[in-house]
Amino acid sequence: MRNFFEFEKLGTNYRREIIAGITTFLAMAYVLAVNPFILSGADLPADVKMHYPPFESVFTATALAAAIGTLVMAFVGRLPIGQAPGMGLNAFFTYTAVLTMGVPWQQALAGVFVSCTIFLILTLTGVREAIINSIPSGLKYATSAGIGLFVAFLGLKNAGIIVPNPATIVSLSHLSWHEGMKPEEILAAKQALLAIFGLVVTAILMARKFNAAIFIGMVVTAVVGMIFGLVNVPTSIVSAPPSIAPTFGAAFQFLSDPSVMFSGHMLIVIFTFLFVDFFDATGTLLGVASQAGLLKDGKLPRAGKALASDAIAGMAGAILGTSTTTSYVESTAGVAAGGRSGFTAIVIGICFLLSLFFSPVLAVVTSAVTAPALIIVGVLMVSHMTKIAWDQMEEALPAFLTIIMMPLTFSIASGIAAGFIVYPITKIFKGQAKEVHPIMYVLFFVFLVYFIWLRE
Repeated sequence: MRNFFEFEKLGTNYRREIIAGITTFLAMAYVLAVNPFILSGADLPADVKMHYPPFESVFTATALAAAIGTLVMAFVGRLPIGQAPGMGLNAFFTYTAVLTMGVPWQQALAGVFVSCTIFLILTLTGVREAIINSIPSGLKYATSAGIGLFVAFLGLKNAGIIVPNPATIVSLSHLSWHEGMKPEEILAAKQALLAIFGLVVTAILMARKFNAAIFIGMVVTAVVGMIFGLVNVPTSIVSAPPSIAPTFGAAFQFLSDPSVMFSGHMLIVIFTFLFVDFFDATGTLLGVASQAGLLKDGKLPRAGKALASDAIAGMAGAILGTSTTTSYVESTAGVAAGGRSGFTAIVIGICFLLSLFFSPVLAVVTSAVTAPALIIVGVLMVSHMTKIAWDQMEEALPAFLTIIMMPLTFSIASGIAAGFIVYPITKIFKGQAKEVHPIMYVLFFVFLVYFIWLRE
């Protein structure tokens, strides 16, 4: 094992790798609560929530997908990187593909499987690099930042901090109560205050550089919520894993039907899953590897195998019943703790397998508990805005539209489409038409068709 993972070459040992693996798991553990919460539509009205998979089944699918994906990364990519269903992509799955486009969740899972299969093919054939180079960096960063705003807005909305207002569209909710208020209004105000408390605690932990800040913040919020009667107390701690039957293999019923898989809406869904995962995985792998000192001449050793591991993890997750599984930037926490090899990933994978037996604890998961995690993830993703060339209007406008349209239209796909349509136009009238890659012109027409004919 030591020789396979090149411990001596990397200057590491079992103790350091185990500590690193546990550290990364704790930094990622929030996904076990947040992903099922989002994919099951837990914050949606009861008549809408029935069109989503069961929370318990998604929990099992999440833990298994994370474990399998991370173990594949351990033995194939041999990198200290954990994998799990990605934040942002799960929001697109629930609120854009299923809620807005009306795509059945089983069909959306089929879209995840197809997108990851394409990702794998592009990686194995070497086309990946050409596509990465065709997309301007400004739009890549804008997509990440836009998803960050979308996810943060989702957290604020779910917690009841931001509420609908007929006069101003949205506004700040009531954060206090009085005798004349209805019981449900008082409860909503208390839940919003609990979420704000959780956000402050998590922010303080992040500022103090705690590796598991998001996870610890959720635990503290849940405990305080239980003390004040705002969160249910678990009746037990350990139990057998919930059944995965409702979600396992659900994607297959649509994969054999070309008329469904190649419809206009599904092509947009597949492309969005592929696009976001494509660049998110590449950026995460390079970022984590750079921090670990694993890059050679600016390049990642076994890059093809690492990206193939990411794609395989996504395919496995889709079969199990969750949105795209991808590499997690929280892996930097383990790297900071000394993780350098794939053995770190083995430890992460084992931790996710063990977590299957702690599903009763998820009784504490409410909107107020998950909201701080979503808002903090949004903050981290929005930081990519600093890398956009804001002093060049031909770059700034497409990027801005990509970012702002996602939360305002409540659709990640619409934000991407807006940016990809405007970018070629601004470049043409700037006299820089030749600088636009042909692939971008193809995508211009694809998204134009989407806005005019396909989008309901």
